[in-house]
Formats: sequence, C-alpha cells, structure tokens
Amino acid sequence: MAKKQTIKTVAPALAALGHEARLSVFRLLVRAGHEGLNVGEISVQLDLPASTLAHHLRALVLAGIVIQEKRGREVINRPDFEAMKLMMAFLTSECCTGVQLKIDAA
Repeated sequence: MAKKQTIKTVAPALAALGHEARLSVFRLLVRAGHEGLNVGEISVQLDLPASTLAHHLRALVLAGIVIQEKRGREVINRPDFEAMKLMMAFLTSECCTGVQLKIDAA
C-alpha cells in the first residue's frame, strides 16, 4: 500500500535534491537503474571525493529517496523509485485544477 504524500513528507526530499551535488548523485543513480552503483563508481563518475560523497548520500538516504544495500564489503546505492514516483505524483496531482482567489472586500 502506497504512503500518502504530504508537504511534510515531500519537503525533505526536495530539500535534499536542492543541492547541486546531491541532485547530480540522484540523477546518476536514476540512470544506473535498479542495479545501482557503489560509492567508488559514483565517486569516479561525478569526480567527488569519497568523504564528500558519503555526506551527500547520507542526506539522500535520510530524505527517503536513496536506498543503500550492503553486499559484502560494498554498499550499493539506488534510487527509491517508488518514493520518486510518489513525490512526482504529489507535485503534479493538482496540475491545472484552478485556484480559488480570495478577494479582500475592504
């Protein structure tokens, strides 16, 4: 059963994606698909030091849009595609539904 998205649940994900490096990491992981990438692969692709990358990955994981899976000594990172779909659905759910203007009668 899908979670209902609200501003309170979507805002942390959007805030995490609001940083250039984190957005680059997330987009790279989306391109990589369900197989994901390990930290070394991401570091090489984006030319980011491992320590900096770890900080950004932690923010994406805490925001609920990246999943990490330990495989032996590696940590595989992949986007949470379900969370991404829910976030996009939330952002577009009221598209073109109109706005009721509040007119001040003063």
